[in-house]
Amino acid sequence: MSVLIAPSILSADFLRLEKDIEMLNNSEADWIHVDVMDGVFVPNISFGFPVIEAVAAIAKKPLDVHLMISQPERYIERFVKAGAQYLSFHYEGSIHLNRTIQQVKEAGAKCGVVLNPHTSVGVLLDSMADLDFVLLMSVNPGYGGQKFIPNSLRKIEALRKLRDALNPDCLIEVDGGVNEENAADIISAGADVLVAGNAVFKAANPAQAIKNLKTIV
Repeated sequence: MSVLIAPSILSADFLRLEKDIEMLNNSEADWIHVDVMDGVFVPNISFGFPVIEAVAAIAKKPLDVHLMISQPERYIERFVKAGAQYLSFHYEGSIHLNRTIQQVKEAGAKCGVVLNPHTSVGVLLDSMADLDFVLLMSVNPGYGGQKFIPNSLRKIEALRKLRDALNPDCLIEVDGGVNEENAADIISAGADVLVAGNAVFKAANPAQAIKNLKTIV
């Protein structure tokens, strides 16, 4: 399977978001990544339900909604109803991890758990079998445009070993500082899905940037 590309609309032009979604629809992008921030779990605020519903209405690619929020269990059903087909929440933000995983699945979305850079992949030992994907943050969450943390490569490799042993169908997604210069190393370490923000939307030709990432091996 070739790597999946999930451009992050946090880096899109909000004044022309419809045109950027149309560009993604016509590109080789696989998912559309939507970062939801609440100003509590992270110090920034981004998208709410009306924006997700508007994007879902015109998107032809699955919405990959990443919840950077406290107590995500309060809103699982609403995010899925708004259009999230892949829904991930932070291990650090959910006290009852197993219960929240089951909530996502019962709501009808693919479920992922997100780990911050300082969180060991070992915390997923008892949950890996229940997950559709794991999202590793390769920057500290809350802001776009940060540089990739080099130690993330070792962490991806560790997660790949855990995944291969417990749930080979689980995808490994990597978010933060991904670009054409480091994508080959990230894929080699074990990533299946690359989230790319500035590398796509700040490029002279975003559709070509997506194509370039898709063809990196």
